[in-house]
Amino acid sequence: MGGVAGPELVAAVSNAGGLGILAALNLRPDAVRSAIERVRQLTDRPFGVNLWLHDDVRTPPDVANHSDLVRSVQSVLNELRPRFDLASTLEAPRPMPDLVDAALAVMIDERIPVFSAGLGIPGAELVERFHEIGTRVVTMVATTADAASAVAHGSDVVIAQGLEAGGHRSHGRKLPAAEAVGTGTFTLVPQVVEAIDDQVPVVAAGGIVDGRGLAAATMLGAAGVLMGTRFVATAESQASQLWKDRLISGHGTTVLTDGFTGQWARVLRSEFTDHWAQQGGTPLPGLLQAAVRADLQRAAVAADDDQMQPLYAGAGFDLLDDLPGAGDVVTSVVEEARQLLGR
Repeated sequence: MGGVAGPELVAAVSNAGGLGILAALNLRPDAVRSAIERVRQLTDRPFGVNLWLHDDVRTPPDVANHSDLVRSVQSVLNELRPRFDLASTLEAPRPMPDLVDAALAVMIDERIPVFSAGLGIPGAELVERFHEIGTRVVTMVATTADAASAVAHGSDVVIAQGLEAGGHRSHGRKLPAAEAVGTGTFTLVPQVVEAIDDQVPVVAAGGIVDGRGLAAATMLGAAGVLMGTRFVATAESQASQLWKDRLISGHGTTVLTDGFTGQWARVLRSEFTDHWAQQGGTPLPGLLQAAVRADLQRAAVAADDDQMQPLYAGAGFDLLDDLPGAGDVVTSVVEEARQLLGR
């Protein structure tokens, strides 16, 4: 939800009774602090802040160690650059800044209500640092083994992310494609519930966009749901209008690709995802892949081109047909689930 879940969206969800989660990936410390302060100006309700703990993000890889791979990736991207009259290049991207620990320090200093960990399990020491200031820790996982590890390290809530989820797969290291796909939400949720044996609440994520999904998840033992794609398509979302329009159009399908950021993510299928798959590209590690294609990203955004930029979407996106307020989403989803469960 980077670039989507800003203070306005977070506050709207929290004010309606949900838990809004602020995206902090790639934000410098002063920007993290400013965003937290802005959320607190807009709501007095609990909220969370999310950050990736992926091995290749927490310790950014040295681009100098991947010179051959840089040339290989750039060669694939050079086939796409003429679309925007961009010059071909074989140059390496700039090194990625090390921002994770600085962002965590700001969150602890600000005593945020909830820390939300994605793409990696917070260690026991980090969890304890948050617990010492009264912060709850929520960890997203995609396997039962990771769920058990998260609980063992002290996480207060586990989010079970099924394969239908939009955006990035919640693994702490890069996996082969076959392993990264994972397990469907409504298979994974009861497995995780059984695996952790009621030690902490389990939240379901992946392909859930309405009250039917909440009701179904509840019947499988989940304490609630986490929704991403549904909140991308809301009034308060910082997503581009192009992205929102594509989500509610119902056109297209989703695919899993590592071509945009180097990490596996579910996006709307596009000319870029097809080209990357056909070329059999191996991406750069960490977020260097995003850096190496930054010129293509900027050009695609400027041209309002939906084929060369990542439009993250869960498999349930084609059930969306409107752009409501985020607070209205919370209210309607809960009400629909209550009606269904009351039958």
